[in-house]
Amino acid sequence: MLRSSSLFLRSALFIFIMAVATMIWAFVCFLAAPLPYNQRYFITSRWNVFVIWAAKVICGIRHEIKGLDNCPDAPVILLCKHQSFWETVFLLCNMPRPLVFVFKKEILYIPFFGWGMALLRMIPIDRSKGKDAFKNIVVQGKRRLADGQWIIMFPEGTRIPVGEKGKYKSGGTRLAIEVNVPVLPIAHNSGECWPKGALIKTPGLITVSIGKPISPEGHTPESMMRLVEDWIESEMRVISPHVYRDEK
Repeated sequence: MLRSSSLFLRSALFIFIMAVATMIWAFVCFLAAPLPYNQRYFITSRWNVFVIWAAKVICGIRHEIKGLDNCPDAPVILLCKHQSFWETVFLLCNMPRPLVFVFKKEILYIPFFGWGMALLRMIPIDRSKGKDAFKNIVVQGKRRLADGQWIIMFPEGTRIPVGEKGKYKSGGTRLAIEVNVPVLPIAHNSGECWPKGALIKTPGLITVSIGKPISPEGHTPESMMRLVEDWIESEMRVISPHVYRDEK
């Protein structure tokens, strides 16, 4: 009972501090808007650094990253498991190059957080536009990759509970084939500490594992995505064997 109360209080304190920091940092981002993009990105991402630090200090959420040496010094598309809000915060400030998220445009309407995102070179999409939305991703994606940024997408589309698997959609690999760049698969277990939609944040270690680049050469979007899915889901069983122990 005492442990539950402590987790609740720590989680509530963390959420309050994160909310205050978000409001303050939104105005910092507005002030940084005239600066060159890399400087603006760095300043904006200090919010991410603070949130990850606060989650560690207040909630006991630690992290480790494996396979960072698999990241090439070249254009690449990251295709990541999606369990939580944590990985979107963590990856933006811990990759070798600035990241470009592909996300639904409604996120830009979120007060303070969305306003800060709007000042970065992200790719918001209107899902109601179907094929035209993908064409826009290709056009903007080529531009961002040429500018030295990396693109990140979540092939499952939405946050998936721990131990479950969503349908892997081939949009990320279609883009990789269109622009002729490799993809990096990323697995992690953030949902064990920071579950989707849950107030309580649980102490523990989040492992982020980056796989080797997968070339688009000789692949269809579907065959390439199968390789991504196979690696991510296999690596999930390495990261969180206790979650999958009932599998035969």
